[in-house]
Amino acid sequence: MANPSLLILAGDGIGPEVMTEVKKIIAWFGTKRGVTFDVSEDLVGGCAYDKHGTPLHDDTMARALAVDAVLLGAVGGPQYDTLDFSLKPERGLLRLRKEMDLFSNLRPAQCFDALADFSSLKKEIVAGLDIMIVRELTSGVYFGEPRGIFPDNEGGRVGINTQRYTTDEIRRVARSAFELAKRRGNKVCSMEKANVMESGILWREEVQWVHDNEYPEVELSHMYADNGAMQLVRWPKQFDVIVTDNLFGDLLSDCAAMLTGSLGMLPSASLGAPQANGRPKAMYEPVHGSAPDIAGTGKANPIACILSFAMALRYSFDMGGEATRVEKAVEKVLADGARTADLMGKDGGTPISTTQMGDAILAALDASL
Repeated sequence: MANPSLLILAGDGIGPEVMTEVKKIIAWFGTKRGVTFDVSEDLVGGCAYDKHGTPLHDDTMARALAVDAVLLGAVGGPQYDTLDFSLKPERGLLRLRKEMDLFSNLRPAQCFDALADFSSLKKEIVAGLDIMIVRELTSGVYFGEPRGIFPDNEGGRVGINTQRYTTDEIRRVARSAFELAKRRGNKVCSMEKANVMESGILWREEVQWVHDNEYPEVELSHMYADNGAMQLVRWPKQFDVIVTDNLFGDLLSDCAAMLTGSLGMLPSASLGAPQANGRPKAMYEPVHGSAPDIAGTGKANPIACILSFAMALRYSFDMGGEATRVEKAVEKVLADGARTADLMGKDGGTPISTTQMGDAILAALDASL
């Protein structure tokens, strides 16, 4: 059988630095576990604009569609803020999501025991936290038409964005959430604003239809998204899998991220429909941004990017055991007290560098053998 293929798009800012540590992990699997990946690399975001005049070259898009999975670092930087909207680095990321049809965005929020004191919430609220937010990623208000800024009839302007969902778009992401729940706590909470939005009414009705007709064995509840945000900071451990639309998923997943103490800890997976080989189209990326203020300083935390590769092992390559091996190595390193700058608590101390954190995780992987 052919080796699984990966396209690495390190991107901008700290993206190349954290991706360097991921490439060490990938090489470790080839050397120590006999699992070899065919790895290629290309550009996305600001660096792609600098070279090609576009945040995502057509050739890069074609390569992304051809591989088994894409690993992405981060995009963006202040030097690109004045570009036309269509040329901003983030448009490259959105094009990947749209043309790969990555409709299901998985964002876990897990609080490692060693970091429970680091959260802004009380330890008893976040200790042991392990929830998954499933965000619809290719429709909703971010993509709906009409959209734009237009002159109004009174000499001013009006900005328009359209919230739009179809039955099929809602049902397929609901199925993704229910399938995940069956492998976890068997519980799904769907969040929308059915009290004020027709799209929310449709969302609630269609998620309920999928439950009643296809997954009656999974517990389903519904919650307004604003209440969901409140509940996430009140008692997050009441949730297992949360499924929601593109806009609310963007907000709620960042809220959940900070329950764990640092965006530098959180991975994500964006999945589409299965390809001919049975693997879903997929892209994996850390939740954090490009952090241009610390780029090149060795302060970036590579854990979210490394855990994103672990998600690739689990969801693209059916290597759940090896994914757990990586996750346990991260847990071991944190339990031993290793901290990058973003994980330094009020007691202070000396943080380790991006490279040192990656090397520590490699050592823990060696010890796992």
